[in-house]
Amino acid sequence: MLIKPLGYGAQPRASYASDPERSRGRLIDEPESPTRTPFQRDRDRIIHSTAFRRLKHKTQVFVYHEGDHFRTRLTHTIEVAQIARSIARALRLDEDLAEALALAHDLGHTPFGHTGEDVLDACMKPFEGFDHNAQSLRVVTRLERRYAIFDGLNLSWETLEGLVKHNGPLCARDDRDGLAFGFRDYPALDGLLLETYASGEAQAAAIADDIAYNAHDIDDGLRAGLFSLEDLKGIPLLSDMIASIGHAYPGLEPQRFIHELVRRIITVFVEDVIKTAMARLADLAPSDPDAIRHYGRTLVGFSDEMAAHEKAIKGFLFPRMYRHDDVMAVRKQVDQVVRDLFALYMDDPDKMPEDWSHGTSALDKNTNARRVCDFIAGMTDRYALQLHRQWFDASPDLG
Repeated sequence: MLIKPLGYGAQPRASYASDPERSRGRLIDEPESPTRTPFQRDRDRIIHSTAFRRLKHKTQVFVYHEGDHFRTRLTHTIEVAQIARSIARALRLDEDLAEALALAHDLGHTPFGHTGEDVLDACMKPFEGFDHNAQSLRVVTRLERRYAIFDGLNLSWETLEGLVKHNGPLCARDDRDGLAFGFRDYPALDGLLLETYASGEAQAAAIADDIAYNAHDIDDGLRAGLFSLEDLKGIPLLSDMIASIGHAYPGLEPQRFIHELVRRIITVFVEDVIKTAMARLADLAPSDPDAIRHYGRTLVGFSDEMAAHEKAIKGFLFPRMYRHDDVMAVRKQVDQVVRDLFALYMDDPDKMPEDWSHGTSALDKNTNARRVCDFIAGMTDRYALQLHRQWFDASPDLG
């Protein structure tokens, strides 16, 4: 019997919310916790995982040495979790499940942001490729080795489903041919209803990720001097906000001005998502969580107008931030770091630490490549650079 802490259920869940008391369970049966719901237990396991701690030293856009105030995967993840809970609360979804999914969504990311992912995917092309979303599933089902009776975290069905399908249906019914390796090697994948949309909680976590990205990349880009407030006036939504802040607070110092802009961006996007989702809920009138899964489209998302604004922001950020000359110069250097390490460990797996090199002599080339890939994907930025300096004479000087 669950012992409900003070405040448990203070915000009643709707009929269409995921109900922890009706969870479809775990791949490996375990006794229930007397003090936590299955989704709270998932959240706690994610937070205490090795992969979660590593997010502290994994890059978003800037490599770790470039400043203490720029986002890392960990700070981004915490921001996503806060936004996801806010949306879930307003929509009367299960906040704990939304939070767990937000906290887990980036566990499969490589060092050096999308650069690391692109390089690992290229290196793994002969061996079925690499995908960070699929890698997240590998992390929570295989690569975390903490518990006595199972690999991974043995998360609930609802958390695994949301992790796999947070961007929408994964494939048509029983059609796994086009799936990334990390999805296809999960034995119970077909049981996660690949052809449907995810729960409302997973959709809340996914849209929270987009909102956090837009807001904090503008924040980081301004603070790094990659673009200016004047540049942002070319985006109608942001132009109006900048004008409003300037009118309300003449002479406001830049640091406060930027924060005022970022908080308004988050607010306007979150409020739009809540309003849009409530309208769709009223239209659908779902009686259970499966009604959202079978809605045929994303329920928790932006309105058409806000989606256009979000597209404009992304269209600005891509050339002005992600492809900025300063960012690209560092990307080129860390690209070589990942390529060098992959080639090194493929040629001599014994150069990996004992936990990873043990038994590699008996592995076929494909399996060995996946182990090398798993090892590199789990690295932090600083650990990858440290290993590169250990094995190579010419190594990037990134601080």
